[in-house]
Amino acid sequence: QVQLVESGGGLVQAGGSLRLSCVVSGRTFSEYTMGWFRQAPGKEREFVAVISWNRISIYYADSVKGRFTISRDNAKNTVFLQMNSLKPEDTALYYCATTRTMYSSTISTSTSTYAYWGQGTQVTVSS
Repeated sequence: QVQLVESGGGLVQAGGSLRLSCVVSGRTFSEYTMGWFRQAPGKEREFVAVISWNRISIYYADSVKGRFTISRDNAKNTVFLQMNSLKPEDTALYYCATTRTMYSSTISTSTSTYAYWGQGTQVTVSS
């Protein structure tokens, strides 16, 4: 019943920006931590960013620190990933996900922590 739908991906040249969105339905969005992950061809799915249910805790992968910003609008059941200064290395299928437990006091970069996933949105950065 829980569904996540990503959007906002596309083709952009190096140095450009994109904003990804993920709309969640089927659960009380504000009670759960949200994360963004990505997977490039031939690579394992990797952590990108996470924001806690109360928006107090935020954590980024080293590869995107200073360039990406995660945020959420609980009134709209939506989590965002603002991506600036994009590099070809950022090319991947980007997924949003939500945790299994509500009101979590900690944040996690592990895929096993997340119970529900979207279908992904493709981001391609050209040189």
